[in-house]
Amino acid sequence: MRKTRQKELIFNIVDNSYNHPTANDVYVKCQQELPEISLATVYRNLNFLADNGLIKRIKMPDNIDRFDNRHYDHPHFICVKCASVMDLEDGFSFDVDSLNSNKILDYEINVRGICEKCLKKEGEI
Repeated sequence: MRKTRQKELIFNIVDNSYNHPTANDVYVKCQQELPEISLATVYRNLNFLADNGLIKRIKMPDNIDRFDNRHYDHPHFICVKCASVMDLEDGFSFDVDSLNSNKILDYEINVRGICEKCLKKEGEI
C-alpha cells in the first residue's frame, strides 16, 4: 500500500470516529487539514481502505455507505428514522464459523429499527 498524506488522513479520521461517518462527513473533516482535497479523492481512498480490510464499509438502505473503524465483522443496529448506526457487540452472539461445511469469507448483519432517541422524539418512550 502506497502511503499518501490523503490516505493517512482519511484512515485516521475513520479510525478515530465512533459515529460511522459517510464519505461526505470524512470529506468535511479532511478539508479542515487539506482544503485542496477533492471528494473524489476521499471516495477513492475510502474504497481502497475498505477493499483492503483496513476499515469496514456498512451498506445503508439509502445507498450512502457508512464507514467503521472496527474492520472486523460485527453486527450493527440501523435506525430507519435518523439513519444512525450503532455497533451491536455486547451480549449479541451469532456463530458463523461454519455453515453447512461451507467456508465463510465475510458476513454482514444489520438490524433495522427505530432508535431510542427517535422513539423519545415521537413520544413512544
